[in-house]
Amino acid sequence: MTTTASHTATNKLTATDYALFRETARRFCEQEVIPNIQVWEKARTIPLDWWRRAGEAGLLCVEIDEAYGGAGGNFRSSSLVIEEVMRAGAAGLGSTLSVHSDIVAIYLNNYGTEEQKRAWLPKMVSGEAVGAIAMSEPDAGSDLQSIRTSARRDGDSYVLNGQKTFITNGHNAGMCIVVAKTDTKARAHGVSLFLVDTSLPGFKKGRNLEKIGQHMSDTSEIFLDDVRVPTETLLGGENEGFGILMSELPRERLSLAVGAIAAAEAAIEWTVEYTLERKAFGKPIAGFQNTRFTLAELKAEVTIGRTFVNHCTDLLMKGELDATTAAMAKLWLSQLQSRVADACLQFHGGYGYMVEYPISRAWTDARVQQIYGGSNEMMKVIIARDLFGKVE
Repeated sequence: MTTTASHTATNKLTATDYALFRETARRFCEQEVIPNIQVWEKARTIPLDWWRRAGEAGLLCVEIDEAYGGAGGNFRSSSLVIEEVMRAGAAGLGSTLSVHSDIVAIYLNNYGTEEQKRAWLPKMVSGEAVGAIAMSEPDAGSDLQSIRTSARRDGDSYVLNGQKTFITNGHNAGMCIVVAKTDTKARAHGVSLFLVDTSLPGFKKGRNLEKIGQHMSDTSEIFLDDVRVPTETLLGGENEGFGILMSELPRERLSLAVGAIAAAEAAIEWTVEYTLERKAFGKPIAGFQNTRFTLAELKAEVTIGRTFVNHCTDLLMKGELDATTAAMAKLWLSQLQSRVADACLQFHGGYGYMVEYPISRAWTDARVQQIYGGSNEMMKVIIARDLFGKVE
């Protein structure tokens, strides 16, 4: 992997390759992310021309093969981009990038036909098309089996109808993977996935939802009103969508854990720097025992978290990451992220409550990590099921 993200074979990447690529991502964030954070937060979106610049820098869909314009990297190299974005204090961008590069592109790469890949992957790599995935509905969040959006077969087409909500990249998306029922009488076994061009008639983007955090991440409602798509847009087989979703969820949850640990590490770095500079009662805040002991404990926990994330990454890259371990990573790291952000904000005092300080965004941005990707309550269900089995 070079600093322009033109990778060597995935299994030949070295520590030097990763270090060079991280530096590329860090420089890009310094030049193209940090100066724009306040503007994007107020605009509640990230402009489409930024996506093209990120594509030109080789930072989108890092894992996609060179045959489709990608860099041919792996999960670890893709994670470096998310880590540097989180380190820059732009968690909302981290979410949008993760959905685009680490979820939508990977679904397409792993389950798409050659025709589907050639139609969309080069556009996603270049930033010409932003990807989204429409799962959640007003009455179906973690319970994907209960979705009501339907896909009715009509000759060589499917006709989609329904409503989606809380869709990351929903406003900017050029292509959206829509989760719909092809058998409305079935639950899990009646779900299918469709690659939908968002410019099609009947595909309507609703309002950009107001959130308490991650303001720069556009989160929208989507309405499907007799959207007609060719049968060739079916991703995987008919009624196989739920199985695909379940098989990719461990990876998605690990991606959330990667962002969580990077955000926690950044919060500690900002707070150490702030407490060394800020004085109270004639000496730096860092000179007080409470400051030093609290941050020492947080540093120990974050180091443990980093070790666990790295272990899970190794498992994923060997094809051995199971649902329970991924659930543990998502559960514990998202909770740790919030605890670290809260403690670090406290050390900033009143300044920590001001939006121009990155710790204030880190605090509000962290909360949703315990909700999306499957709520933390669902993570406990998965872990408990592994512990106890089925209890009558």
